[in-house]
Amino acid sequence: MKQLHNYVNLFYDKYILDRPLVLIICLVIIMSFLGYKARDFKIDASAESLLLENDEDLRYTRKIIDRYGVQDFLVISYTPRDGDILSDNTLKNLARLRDELEKLERVSSVLSISDVPLLESPPLSYSELSEGKIRKLNSPTTDRELAKTELRESPFYRDLIVSRDMKTTALVVNLHPDKIYRDLTSRRNHYLEKQAETGLTDAEAAELENIVTQVHGHLDSMNKAQHKTIIEIRAVIDNYRPHAELFLGGITMISDDMISFIKSDLKMFGLGVFILLVLLLGIIFRSLRWIILPMLCCFLSVVAMMGVLGMFGWEVTVISSNFISLQLIITLAISIHLIVRYREFFEKNPGADQRTLVLDTVTSKFTPCLYAALTTIAGFGSLLLCDILPVINFGWMMSAGILLSLLLTFILFPSGVMLLKKEAPRKEKSPLSITGVFARFTEANGTLILVVTVILSVLSIIGISRLKVENSFIDYFKESTEIYGGMKVIDQKLGGTTPLDIIVGFEPQVTETKQEEDDDDMFLDAFEDEDTDEAEDKGKYWFADHRMEVVEKVHDYLDNLPETGKVLSLGTLLKIARKLNKGKDLDSLELGVLYSKVPDRYREMILSPYVSVEHDEVRFSIRIKDSLETLKRDALLKQIRSDLISKTGVKPERLHLTGTMVLYNNMLQSLFRSQIMTLGVVALALLLMFLVLFRSLNVALIALFPNLFSAGAVLGVMGWLSIPLDMMTITIAAISIGIAVDNTIHYIHRFREEIKTDWDYCKTLHRCHGSIGYAMYYTSVTIIIGFSILVLSNFYPTLYFGLFTGLAMLLALVAALTLLPQMLVLFKPFGKGSQ
Repeated sequence: MKQLHNYVNLFYDKYILDRPLVLIICLVIIMSFLGYKARDFKIDASAESLLLENDEDLRYTRKIIDRYGVQDFLVISYTPRDGDILSDNTLKNLARLRDELEKLERVSSVLSISDVPLLESPPLSYSELSEGKIRKLNSPTTDRELAKTELRESPFYRDLIVSRDMKTTALVVNLHPDKIYRDLTSRRNHYLEKQAETGLTDAEAAELENIVTQVHGHLDSMNKAQHKTIIEIRAVIDNYRPHAELFLGGITMISDDMISFIKSDLKMFGLGVFILLVLLLGIIFRSLRWIILPMLCCFLSVVAMMGVLGMFGWEVTVISSNFISLQLIITLAISIHLIVRYREFFEKNPGADQRTLVLDTVTSKFTPCLYAALTTIAGFGSLLLCDILPVINFGWMMSAGILLSLLLTFILFPSGVMLLKKEAPRKEKSPLSITGVFARFTEANGTLILVVTVILSVLSIIGISRLKVENSFIDYFKESTEIYGGMKVIDQKLGGTTPLDIIVGFEPQVTETKQEEDDDDMFLDAFEDEDTDEAEDKGKYWFADHRMEVVEKVHDYLDNLPETGKVLSLGTLLKIARKLNKGKDLDSLELGVLYSKVPDRYREMILSPYVSVEHDEVRFSIRIKDSLETLKRDALLKQIRSDLISKTGVKPERLHLTGTMVLYNNMLQSLFRSQIMTLGVVALALLLMFLVLFRSLNVALIALFPNLFSAGAVLGVMGWLSIPLDMMTITIAAISIGIAVDNTIHYIHRFREEIKTDWDYCKTLHRCHGSIGYAMYYTSVTIIIGFSILVLSNFYPTLYFGLFTGLAMLLALVAALTLLPQMLVLFKPFGKGSQ
């Protein structure tokens, strides 16, 4: 370490301090380039950015989307102010709204209450249905009262098109699929499947890499088009707010709004944090130079990192959106440590020239700052153990950002100070300083500190055991926001929010005897056209009674779960057909006729999305009530799988759960395993780095405990407050360790230097609190107060980040000024010394 100290001294003496102006000019040129590249900085909150690329469920979901033609759609809830969704005025407004929406470029179709087929208003016979004689709400022969009853009681329309209380109706806005994106993803998925099964040749691997690059490039333009469409839809529905209460919902809207919230928070609260930090630095140091210089270091570090991200095409996701705030914290901490150390040297030796003061400052602080940076990187290293690419990228972002902040601050700070004159001497510190209070408290209450630490550690462990992993989109937003109101209405009145698909496969149909087949063909030929295709021909015999029995059992089970909203499947059609057939089940031949003869438009609505005759399977489309407080997603998925196998007779190998809910749950479980379960790996990495730095196992263990205590306490508080770990809060553990490490290293490094003065541990404690303690205190208080403004955000992930970052800073400060020095005094790792 002494050798490193000498190298740093020589480097700064020879290359940095002699030419500060030249270095600043070079920095301006580099920062101009990176600032230009920062215009390519992008935020991506799409579902694609959060999925496990090697997830088998993801590959299967992509197959199902291609097979059943699952469309991207939005839902508009419409609650007329007159309370009657079937009044002439309401229907007229709905028709106008539908027509205006269908004119939008990316909207393929809009399904409203006026467009759905009515089968019981008055009732249609089975023959009328097979001939395509279907009424709609505006048909001349439709009975409005019967239609109201049918809509309210229909297993298809209830909770989908109309609410149970008949006060709210929905418009389903289907969006045009992006053909270029679908083609690119189809080709990408083909190579990914082949890579997982047999591996790729070099040429195929290169082609896959090229396709992935094209996907990311097109995804950006697609997100912009998506955002434009949502703005256009909101502009249209705004014209109808005098007539009704309207809300827009859907996974696409949630993703787009999350990006908008993140961008808004970055602009608004970024500026607010910046102003607060300036004010606090002014209050603490009362010198313009110590405001401008550290804030300039912070600003340029963030701009440089944004330029690096833009240059290499790294996109910031909802998981890594707080990296700017974290880099501000790290850069500001380095700057404040340099300022306090410089002022210490100046106070001890006011007659020294500026060059000597600056050289002593950077030489004495470079080693602890370097090791603090490296150990902070090790804290964020846990993110690299995850399977999710954006989380891994977040780990690399923070690693690169920390090194960038260290490099830029240790060049800009000494160069800037060298261009300034020495400031006027300042008054000595007050004996009633807060760090002095901590020192006296620690000396007098060592046993109390240890007892409280043990108690809090036990409480933290219990709190951690109470942590749960959930991902509720509605809980990201405050109740006062429009998006929360819309999600709640759609979730509770119109069938739920989060999509879940269940695929049930059947054994291939056993061939019937020749006589039975001929008899069936004679019956069906009466209804057949000559140009039936192969799928329709197979469909004549596909709807066997035993299959339909399984379909209804599965449908009824899913429909009766309290967590499910709307359930749509072939079972829905069977229930409707039974009502039309005077309470009698349709046999397999009648269902075959229905499958063959129903008009294409209605087949695409009620059959094709739920039956694949070709693959001998049925699809159950479910929406989960995201706002249900008792919802536990992982437990629900396991329960559904177990119950369907045990209660309905579905074979395990022919049952698949897929869709957004499954993929997000897989992502969360992966995050939990990689972040919480690998804290031991991170602790081991920190221990090894402390060993390298301090070259003492005792010191390394003492340094490690306060870090684990701070991180555990933050997670424990989350557990006691029932704040779930989700894709936004899961990185709190890494952040907490990263923050706590900084204080620990700086304090022990200074303690090791100061103990050599008189080998009196208690006096050394007071000296450290009166020197490095100030830097730790100033840094923590500045960041805690500065980031407290984030609690005003309407986006709970931003709010939680501000809250728990402040808590982590507070716990790290208190632990470093009480627990850490008490352990040093108690165990005396640098030698016995004086009592």
